[in-house]
Amino acid sequence: MTIHEFGKDNDKVIVLLHPSVVMWDYFEYVIPLLEKKYHLIIPALPGYDPDSKSDFTSVEEISAELEEWLNLNGLSNVTCLYGCSMGGSIVVRMLANNKVNVQSAVIDGGITPYQLPWIVTRLIAIKDFLLIYTGKLGGTKLLEKAFSTDELSEEDAQYAAKVLKMISARTIWRTFESCNNYSMPNIHTDCKYIEYWVAEKEVKDRKWDVEYIKKIFPHTVFRKIKDSGHGGLAPFRPEKFVRGINSVIWKSTISQDR
Repeated sequence: MTIHEFGKDNDKVIVLLHPSVVMWDYFEYVIPLLEKKYHLIIPALPGYDPDSKSDFTSVEEISAELEEWLNLNGLSNVTCLYGCSMGGSIVVRMLANNKVNVQSAVIDGGITPYQLPWIVTRLIAIKDFLLIYTGKLGGTKLLEKAFSTDELSEEDAQYAAKVLKMISARTIWRTFESCNNYSMPNIHTDCKYIEYWVAEKEVKDRKWDVEYIKKIFPHTVFRKIKDSGHGGLAPFRPEKFVRGINSVIWKSTISQDR
């Protein structure tokens, strides 16, 4: 897993975890807005790393690898842990693992484990795989429907086509199979402030996820992001994204002072 770092001279650490069907440069517009104030840690997740030929492993393995890397590099005190969609799954697992000191966290449209019979989860994974694999074969506009995204421009569609061409069928399968069904440990987190962001266009899609987060992290604050689709803040509204992150960090300091 390639780790990209920016603003290394800054003390406050922000970890940014990208969603599926994009690369780490999903955050390219927020990096210049944050790197002067924060030390940014942006992993290129396995299977989506243009600099390393690999396949996606699992939410559990990636969480453990990132936790180990942060601890070994003296960066275990994380000011804000952010993840979108697939990245949100990794945030959920890391919070439950409680292996690093996370002061605040944002789960942006994060996917939680289905609480359904095994056969049903397999059928859902097959459906999701086929939908995205069709996009790999040339139907990138299907991504708007699949992910309840903002409308993609021609440039955005070309980017998605590039990523879909790069990633393997195994990565596509493992992404959905793992994000929908990852295991959870005995849940305990010392994180004092967590927000779950739901884009306005994905409210129905995230209903089960919201209920699950309410159950496992009952102190979570839920925010609906108006005029936005799934994962739309960082690439399309970077200033609003940064305001949201700064707000979460500020609120976390207030909650710790109480």
